[in-house]
Amino acid sequence: MSRPIQILWRVFFILTGLGFLIIALANWGVFGEMPSLDELENPSASLSSEVLASDGTLMGKYYLQDRSNIEFKDLAQNSIHALVATEDERFYEHSGIDGIAVARAIVNLGNEGGGSTLTQQLAKNLFTNYSGFAPLRVLQKIKEWIIAVKLERNFTKDEIIALYFNTVPFGDNVYGIRNAARTFFQKEPALLTVNESAVLVGMLKGNTIYNPRRDPRRSQQRRNVVLDQMVKNKYLTKEEAAVIKVQPIPLNYKKLEENDGIAPYFREVLRDELKKWCKENKKANDKPYNIYRDGLKIYTTLNPKMQLYAEAAVDRHLKEMQRYYHSLSYIKDGSIWKGREAVIEQAIKSSDRWRNMKAEGYEEDAIRASFKEKTPMKVFAWNDAKEKDTVMTPLDSIKYHKTIIQTGFMVMDPFTGEVKAWVGGIHHKRFKFDHVNLQTKRQVGSTFKPILYAYAVENGYTPETPLPGGPIRLGDKIIDGSGGPMAYCLAYSKNPGAVHLINQFGVKSVINFAKEAGIQSEIPPFPSIALGSADLSLFEMMHSYTMFPTNGISSQPIYITKIEDRNGNVIYTNLPKQKVVMSEAAAYTMCKMMQGVVDFGTGRRLRGMGLTMKMAGKTGTTNSNTDTWFMGYTPQLMGGAWVGCDDPFLKMTGEGSRMALPIWGYFFSKAYSDNTLGLQTDADFIQPASMKVESIMDYENFAEKYKNEPDAENEDAGSGNADDFLLNEDAELIPDDPNTQAPTKEQETENKIINEAINDKKSKSTKQQ
Repeated sequence: MSRPIQILWRVFFILTGLGFLIIALANWGVFGEMPSLDELENPSASLSSEVLASDGTLMGKYYLQDRSNIEFKDLAQNSIHALVATEDERFYEHSGIDGIAVARAIVNLGNEGGGSTLTQQLAKNLFTNYSGFAPLRVLQKIKEWIIAVKLERNFTKDEIIALYFNTVPFGDNVYGIRNAARTFFQKEPALLTVNESAVLVGMLKGNTIYNPRRDPRRSQQRRNVVLDQMVKNKYLTKEEAAVIKVQPIPLNYKKLEENDGIAPYFREVLRDELKKWCKENKKANDKPYNIYRDGLKIYTTLNPKMQLYAEAAVDRHLKEMQRYYHSLSYIKDGSIWKGREAVIEQAIKSSDRWRNMKAEGYEEDAIRASFKEKTPMKVFAWNDAKEKDTVMTPLDSIKYHKTIIQTGFMVMDPFTGEVKAWVGGIHHKRFKFDHVNLQTKRQVGSTFKPILYAYAVENGYTPETPLPGGPIRLGDKIIDGSGGPMAYCLAYSKNPGAVHLINQFGVKSVINFAKEAGIQSEIPPFPSIALGSADLSLFEMMHSYTMFPTNGISSQPIYITKIEDRNGNVIYTNLPKQKVVMSEAAAYTMCKMMQGVVDFGTGRRLRGMGLTMKMAGKTGTTNSNTDTWFMGYTPQLMGGAWVGCDDPFLKMTGEGSRMALPIWGYFFSKAYSDNTLGLQTDADFIQPASMKVESIMDYENFAEKYKNEPDAENEDAGSGNADDFLLNEDAELIPDDPNTQAPTKEQETENKIINEAINDKKSKSTKQQ
């Protein structure tokens, strides 16, 4: 053998040995960590977590990469054929590496396509990161070959195709064919046509340049290339392909963004709850769960129909209220902002405009000047788009958006605690602040009175117990107004009666009872809480009211039923959390008394709206109509509404019965008209079997007697100013009237007689029970 040939053989064996050595070193992880056998058998891609309604409806997702998995059986054959024909013609013939394709790629320097098989592409998607640096890319390619062979050993061809479809990107931060089918065509992958499958597979060559949303012409050209490949590989006939080629792309694009989908305010509150849960719970590998990567399925209690009805009720009512509010003179002429310079200054410095111009190096004077220059912009509007184009100064835009009326509305099942609807505001895209959750607190006004009255009933008071009228002292304030039987005082929200009760029982005992009922926030230990001076959340007010229709059982609101991992294993379950907080007899008595609110008292507007079912509730309004409330329930369902502006000095145009109650009414009217929800208009509150007949309120006669009383709704406003409340022992409950005198000796004697009658009534009631 000649010397040149010997040298040639030596070079061949050296290069071959070097090649094997490089492959061995790569397999051992010398050039970068290789996936373990466990990781190969359980490949992990970043999966979006899905939030599901009570009926399984997809409400929204949490993700960094929007990806959802699918099994092979749920793929359309059209998609499989298009993929194999276009990306890997010999997929069913090789074991991970296609020697013919590799040789072709080397000879043609990649000009006629690369040599990567579907399995190699899957290996790259799952376990390696692309590098443009040639030497590193060669090492990555070797690693991909090794991983591809291992994948072929661990998975069937069908499983590899499913894994591939689950990991590939389709542009617009959409990953996996399930999300691609939903986003581009609004259908599940199994229903994709040949046309649609060819479009999606065509995007894999370049998901930006061949995106049908961005460039329909190029996408159509690429689709036709895929159809030609399907003809070449005998998945289609030429005639079938020709028919499809002249068809347009049936694009039906809609991407589910964070502001889209059902209950966006609820999903943001849920996101924070889930983040906390993930930190406290770990996977089998001892790492905490991640809502953006681990593909969790979160099953919630929200009812999609009820949620839509709740949102519609808010829209219907506040649209009209906003039109009237913006017509008020002090809003139109801007006088409402007099003396509120600090509020505007804070809003200016919190704006994106201020932050961005600061970051760009503008002087403060220039930034302030820009807020006074008229600029084309979009602002919130009560139309279908929830916005309109206009020209105004950024400063006027701040003032305009601050005068937009906000709301919080929540619906739940008082027996299970399951939250059925959650409307945290009027439009999540524009106004992110949620007004339902536990952290958002406003003065509750007279909606606190039922808690006080419930404590009184629990301690022997009855609906007929007389409560004195004013003047009556509350700390250093004098409260005026009429008195009467307790049921009458609650129905018409008489302030002196509530003051009398807090004076009788003491602040501490009432606070303790409120805590038992479900109030979690700190309640200031002042008598003014009787008229609702405490700042509480709608969420906890709903919790506290559950004791009434359930015969004394408090049900904590819950909105998650279970959580599953990406493999469908249940990793968390949530059961109702309940406890008895008052007697059945007292709860039923409160139901009957609170029926008076809606049948003839401050909430009688509901009957005027055509609602005929049994219902009970309480209106609430704070001083100057800053906060307006309505809390109400039927024998099956409960709802609570708050209406106001985010800045407390912006007063509403009416009391709770006008501003908040109609939302409740519109929702319950719609919900009870929907037979699929299982709500019964003839359902009644359950009378305890143990309740003595003589202690049951003669409601019909009582209602007939007092239904024509003059409206006492103005007395519903009485919680005082929050700032004054924090500074003084007692809130400024009602404006001091210089003509109002302290109780005379005669009035004090009369009140003493009434108190003796009350004590006698309490004693008799206690003996009866």
